[in-house]
Amino acid sequence: MATAYDHLPKHHEATQSEKLVITASSLGTVFEWYDFYLYGLLATIISAQFFSGVNETTGFIFALAAFAAGFAVRPFGALVFGRIGDLVGRKNTFLVTMGLMGLSTFVVGLLPSYATIGVAAPIMLIVMRLVQGLALGGEYGGAATYVAEHAPNDRRGLYTSFIQTTATLGLFAALLVVIGTRTLIGEEAFKDWGWRVPFLVSIILLAVSMWIRMQLSESPVFQKMKDEGTTSKAPLTEAFGQWKNAKWVLVALLGAVAGQAVVWYTGQFYAMFFLEKMLLVDGATTNILIAIALAIGTPFFIFFGWLSDKIGRKPIILVGCALAVVTYFPAFHALSEAANPALARAEASAPVTVVTNDADCSLQFDPVGKNKFDAKSCDIAKAFLAKNAIGYANVAAPAGSVAVVRIGAESFTAPDPAKVTGDERKAAITAFQGQIKEALTKAGYPAKADPDAINKPMVIAILTYLVLLVTMVYGPIAAMLVELFPSRIRYTSMSLPYHIGNGWFGGFLPTTAFAMVAATGDIYYGLWYPIVIAALTVIVGLLFLPETFRRNIDA
Repeated sequence: MATAYDHLPKHHEATQSEKLVITASSLGTVFEWYDFYLYGLLATIISAQFFSGVNETTGFIFALAAFAAGFAVRPFGALVFGRIGDLVGRKNTFLVTMGLMGLSTFVVGLLPSYATIGVAAPIMLIVMRLVQGLALGGEYGGAATYVAEHAPNDRRGLYTSFIQTTATLGLFAALLVVIGTRTLIGEEAFKDWGWRVPFLVSIILLAVSMWIRMQLSESPVFQKMKDEGTTSKAPLTEAFGQWKNAKWVLVALLGAVAGQAVVWYTGQFYAMFFLEKMLLVDGATTNILIAIALAIGTPFFIFFGWLSDKIGRKPIILVGCALAVVTYFPAFHALSEAANPALARAEASAPVTVVTNDADCSLQFDPVGKNKFDAKSCDIAKAFLAKNAIGYANVAAPAGSVAVVRIGAESFTAPDPAKVTGDERKAAITAFQGQIKEALTKAGYPAKADPDAINKPMVIAILTYLVLLVTMVYGPIAAMLVELFPSRIRYTSMSLPYHIGNGWFGGFLPTTAFAMVAATGDIYYGLWYPIVIAALTVIVGLLFLPETFRRNIDA
């Protein structure tokens, strides 16, 4: 029976041994994502180890730099290693990226703390994060290109979908190692020295990964170009200096990758943050619930990769983005009701409102916890609510008004810092916070989620749905990016939009969304960020993104 792929060349149909090699290359990428995610999972402990004792300004700069460094430099890694990959080959390039990633992760486990060597400690940590981000920027494009160029034309989506599982499996592996180490040695020992264990263990994973990748041969497509002398002499100029290719880089970024990135980070990271910080579910329970959802959802990366070989990449990616746009708000509201029903009931029966003039308020966003927020009545009111994860609505008041907090039918006036100073101000703030706390308790606001009241099957179902959206947008994306660009500049061309999308649009999502929540008091307001980006991708994708699944990628 004839298929849509019959007209394409069959000269590199994958053999059974090649399938094993492709699986092995995917396994190596799992370890790289494991390395990258450890920092995110252990950020609180690392912050205490490396940023204690510095002054407020320095601490603020270091905290933001350490968080952002790995994401910020990924596009630059894509340029550096993408160029090398198109000049000298896929295999050797991702051997280098893996070595850099693994060694920098191992070194983090050996770094002395701030208490030991002072300000040099956070500087060294940031340098390691920069190396990690650069390496990861070159890794994904190499692995995806390598696998795609080995795959049969009619199974490229299926084969590359194994690469797409690696980020989730890496996160899953990091979660398991962190949970296991914490359980084995206890929380106190883990905070003191045990946090180093997951980083140090990565040297074993590095050795295994390097051994696996040393067995691989060069991509047949690149080898053919090399033999024929048709490789690009200037990949960066050819990829981005000529509009005929640069326009497809823009289309790939805005019409596919940006939406994929925000859906990915919302489903796997923001959901975790939302459960722990907004819904007050304890960290261990949150990690376990997320891990179960990831375990259920991960096979669907393969399914949607396979399906994209049958019906195309574009419809699956854009439908996933569209579903995110229309379902994120109801999904996260349902998550609130299932994970912390007492909080959901209290918000419905006794909503909290802050009556104040916006000009009198500071942005309630302080990653290092140094700002006391006690210089304005508005800050005193909002800081206490934000610290206790209480969502609130804002009501405008005339300029110069003292802030008032309403909890249901009750009202409480915040202390006016212009009238009270020193110990008197401190006592007034303490008394005000006590009144608010008592009123919140009376209204049914819980201090934390009751583990016995969590509807765990429903939470897992909602988290699994969010992961399924991730699998829809992420499963086919590698095949689509590979097919969008010519072989001679493929590594370079596909790596840059992928890492701008996932490093910047996606990587900064938790911080951006949290800042939006802090600015408004609405715990759901941060969802507007992924919704707007995903909607943009749907529009640009529908108008400009071509379908690529029947393309011959040997050219």
